[in-house]
Amino acid sequence: MTNTIEDITTAADVIMLIGSNPEEAHPVMGMQMRQAVEHGTKLIVIDPRDIGLSAQADIHLKLKPGTNVAFANGMMHVIIERGLMDRDFIATRTEGYDDLAKLVADYTPERVAKICNIDERDLVAAAELYARAGAAAIVYCLGVAEHSTGTDGVKSLSNLAMLTGNYGKPGCGVNPLRGQNNVQGACDMGAQPNTLPGYQKLSDPAVRAKFSEAWMAPISEHEGLKSTEVMNAAAKGEVKGLFIFGEDPMRTDPDIGHVAHALSTLDFLVVDELFLTETAKMADVVLPGRAYAEKEGVFTNTERRVQRVRKAVEANPGTRDDIWIFTEIMRRMGYDQPHLTSAQVMDEIASLTPSYAGMSHARLDTEELRGRGLQWPCPAPDHPGTPILHVGKFSRGTGLFAPAAYRPSAELPDGEFPLVMMTGRVLAQYNACAMTGRTEGCNEIVGESFIEMNVADAAARGIADGDAVLVTSRRGQIRSRAHVSQKTNAGETWMPFHFQDGNANVLTSDALDPTCKVPEYKVCAIEVAKA
Repeated sequence: MTNTIEDITTAADVIMLIGSNPEEAHPVMGMQMRQAVEHGTKLIVIDPRDIGLSAQADIHLKLKPGTNVAFANGMMHVIIERGLMDRDFIATRTEGYDDLAKLVADYTPERVAKICNIDERDLVAAAELYARAGAAAIVYCLGVAEHSTGTDGVKSLSNLAMLTGNYGKPGCGVNPLRGQNNVQGACDMGAQPNTLPGYQKLSDPAVRAKFSEAWMAPISEHEGLKSTEVMNAAAKGEVKGLFIFGEDPMRTDPDIGHVAHALSTLDFLVVDELFLTETAKMADVVLPGRAYAEKEGVFTNTERRVQRVRKAVEANPGTRDDIWIFTEIMRRMGYDQPHLTSAQVMDEIASLTPSYAGMSHARLDTEELRGRGLQWPCPAPDHPGTPILHVGKFSRGTGLFAPAAYRPSAELPDGEFPLVMMTGRVLAQYNACAMTGRTEGCNEIVGESFIEMNVADAAARGIADGDAVLVTSRRGQIRSRAHVSQKTNAGETWMPFHFQDGNANVLTSDALDPTCKVPEYKVCAIEVAKA
């Protein structure tokens, strides 16, 4: 996130929420956004479903799944055509504007309305509302990212913010809501095949030399695989062994049948987990890890805020901290790594990661920062942290417009599979249900698979609300239960991916974004029949 949650929900005149249902997926943020609207903030919702916040929105664009890039280009077309862009910001802080203007010239409201299945008047109204605001924030989530064009979708939102000068000041920016509690921290720590901690490029010889010296081991210049590429490599016999922790790909990866095949072909599978998940059941070795409340450390949340996590309860005998497990495996494989405390690990992070250089457990434990933390970049021990990114200039100097043409989704409906399925979350459950499925009360609220269908689609198939149904894609079939309403448009359906009794990811496509390799969870061609 370029900005803080607080200034988005208190300083923004307009919030544009796209591909996100925060009241269910990020409920604290969702509550704060609802409060902001109640206090006068204008809200634009771009979502194929009727979500809770769409009822509060000034404009709800119920666009066709997979058309985010066309939508953003249409917004920019209107803004440029009506002279609503920030000319000073464009001239002094950006480059590539002419290329952007040339591309979006073809995305007229009439054309975009047809692509997105929306009213062109709503598109124009949304563009005007966003562009005329003194401060306008974009908030997005996996409904933008989880497409075969997800990278283009995110870049298009950045183009829109630069076009209107909505960077580097309160209540603005482009703000992703991270899918889990420490996704941001994992990325920051180099959990990507092309970066080392702090997004320092693996391809840079000086960076590799710095880490090689600190870690007393050579750092390979060759990139590894992104997580979604691992299963294909395993299925081909190119990956022989796999260590998985805190992840349940047998519930959450696309095309579960393919995942099961890939895992079964491994020579050796190790899973470090709290519970015997579906993936752990396939492991050769299960290592019992510990939960967040059983260990010390830090999390970095969606707004780049680094906060202390303190041990609250004693762990079960026989379990181990993840850091102990990792270190002991390294030692037994011949790398004489000392066992470090979490505070010592944080000191090492600070010594090697410029954006974290001013952080330590001792500083985060001070009365001033307890419960508040610090936002990176925080380059020195006396630095207050950075609530807003790109103030005055971008990290690369000028902001580069990155025009992207609309491309249809990888798998579109046809005569055999005429419906589009999207996936997402419900409030009462979380991801693979590893914890919420074991929590008294959650299953009583929502405890089984279901599929939302439009009234017209259900009637055409003789399906009534509550009926058991069979849902089929090119990859498999599951049994679920129909929830019939107007929440989705005709021809479109939606399923939560939490439930093993009818796992939506048996059906989903493993088509990947070519840049970041995120699966296209949000568009999958299916058919539904009464069971």
